Amino acid sequence: MPSSQTSRLTSSPILKIAMAVLCTFAQPGHSAVTAVSETGFVSEHSLTVSVAPLVVYQALVDHISEWWDSAHTYTGDARNLSIDAQGCFCEALPEGGRVEHMRVVYAAPGKLLRLTGGLGPLQALAVSGSMEFVLQADGAGTIVKYRYIVGGYTPEGLTDWAGPIDAVQTGQLERLKAYLERG
Repeated sequence: MPSSQTSRLTSSPILKIAMAVLCTFAQPGHSAVTAVSETGFVSEHSLTVSVAPLVVYQALVDHISEWWDSAHTYTGDARNLSIDAQGCFCEALPEGGRVEHMRVVYAAPGKLLRLTGGLGPLQALAVSGSMEFVLQADGAGTIVKYRYIVGGYTPEGLTDWAGPIDAVQTGQLERLKAYLERG
């Protein structure tokens, strides 16, 4: 999305209404904003899946295009996404360009994946985030502890962003769990 369109989108009253609608329809009990202020927020989730930690890690890094929601891409097609454990959570653009959604800063197969950056509309703001997936063996399965900490500056503050961003991430985690459990 061109920066002029992103700027209009992030400052538009329509966005504020859409964010309120997302907050209203987010499923109760699934949203986990654990801290929020004008300068940032924290989204945390924990889920248990019936596969080993290394399988979860491989789904995160090698198979993101198979579970990420295409509606939350710039191209409208999750098949354009990739995570290179050496550096980039990127999306290929049709004309040969790319979007760097986040940067991989810690990759320990089967244990931890940490990325930094701002997803979606956050990318156009003076904010950044740290997202991590901590994978813990639990019998034959895995406990996935997810955390996305976002902080920075935007004239309107970040308070109203917390719920909608968390709702989108909740959806992504639900898609990841469904992908892992259907085999």
